[in-house]
Amino acid sequence: MRAVGILEFGDPEVLEVVDRAIPDPGPGELRVRVTAAAVNPTDLMLRSGQLAPYVAEFDPPYVPGMDVSGTVDATGADTLFALGDQVMAFVNPFRPQGGAQAEYVVVAAEDTTLVPRGLDLVAAAGLPMNSLTAHQALGLLRLPAGSTLAVTGGAGALGGFVIQLAVHRGLRVAAEATAQDERLLKQLGAEILVPREVQPGNGESADLADRYRRAVPEGVDAVVDAAVVGDPILGAVRDGGQIVTCRPGRLALERGITQHEANVLAYPGKTDALAELAALAAEGTLTVRTASVLPPERVCEAHWRLAGGGVRGRQLIAFGDREWESPSL
Repeated sequence: MRAVGILEFGDPEVLEVVDRAIPDPGPGELRVRVTAAAVNPTDLMLRSGQLAPYVAEFDPPYVPGMDVSGTVDATGADTLFALGDQVMAFVNPFRPQGGAQAEYVVVAAEDTTLVPRGLDLVAAAGLPMNSLTAHQALGLLRLPAGSTLAVTGGAGALGGFVIQLAVHRGLRVAAEATAQDERLLKQLGAEILVPREVQPGNGESADLADRYRRAVPEGVDAVVDAAVVGDPILGAVRDGGQIVTCRPGRLALERGITQHEANVLAYPGKTDALAELAALAAEGTLTVRTASVLPPERVCEAHWRLAGGGVRGRQLIAFGDREWESPSL
């Protein structure tokens, strides 16, 4: 079978389409004939070598990808799925068989859910990992309805899911926005838009927290730091508030602020969460935004685009005859 492979670490050009044996499912597992798999920032980190310790015990090629959609074509013992079921699943790429970007993928039944009617099977590949992270982040915070939540990087895939899920749960959302993203963030449900000023070569400007404070003088109850701003966003949080970080590492906490770390690999109960998220996507409460659908031979283009920033939708690798690109790319 064809798969996206990393034989050595480096720039996107090291990515190759390789031939691998079709895997067989064990107990509690399914084999999925892949329709599409999404490209995530974790894929870029794996390809560049930043996550080399996590695959050091395995032999290359390493296969990236953390979310997949497709059709069940084999089942192991102790599963409730049937042949032909259309499913989406979270995939752990840090295992001998690697991740989701292959023609056939074995997944844990507990990390899988049916794709409901009304949710396109290709687009469904863009849902699992980021929506699960958003679900986990809000679960860690346990904010009561009416609380104010700041979401950095709200126009991105993860941030967008956080906003929509937070609004669905009755939270008031603040998010920073460029002029180009204001309309999108309002459509997602952000109530408070904070001007975002980007200094060339310096990422987020140093006064981002001050601008949040001007919009919410009492400070927000919590932040989900989807953009990985880190310490500079802490000033936006009220005394005794909370922050969820989406990369490992401790912040310089102050004023009684509590930090939680989202780690979707360790998130229990994925089946129930995925079923809820899929239903919300099918009914339109969550928006699955697709920027492009590319064949595996063009995966390096997706890596370059994601590394460059500003992609307002998921880039999907399709193992079929469906291919298209957004005119905005």
